[in-house]
Amino acid sequence: MSTPLISVVDDDPSVRAATENLLKSRGYVVQIFASAVALLRSPRLNEISCVITDVQMAAMSGLELLAEMRTRGYQAPFIFITAFPNERVRASALDAGAIGFLAKPFGVQELLKCLDSALQAYGDRGRI
Repeated sequence: MSTPLISVVDDDPSVRAATENLLKSRGYVVQIFASAVALLRSPRLNEISCVITDVQMAAMSGLELLAEMRTRGYQAPFIFITAFPNERVRASALDAGAIGFLAKPFGVQELLKCLDSALQAYGDRGRI
């Protein structure tokens, strides 16, 4: 089986870099995006094994990204990260099918546990 491709979407460059470095150090192939729109323009959408995305971003939120991906037929699992956690948004994300919802700053093990769960639960079913 090929190495999972993890897409990280966050408008904060430091979060993107830290998450990318962590995941690469664990052997994942990682692509980073500064916006949801940039991810949607990726030529590798059908290769994505998991999306880790911020909730609040300009132009399109993480929840809107999830909805758009599902509309387009992509079933990759989503893990949401946010600096502004609240129960309403958490419930919305989980109801929409998110695997995890983490508050920034999140722990390394917490993120890796969510990612492992997402990859085990979905396997290659996240791809179209």
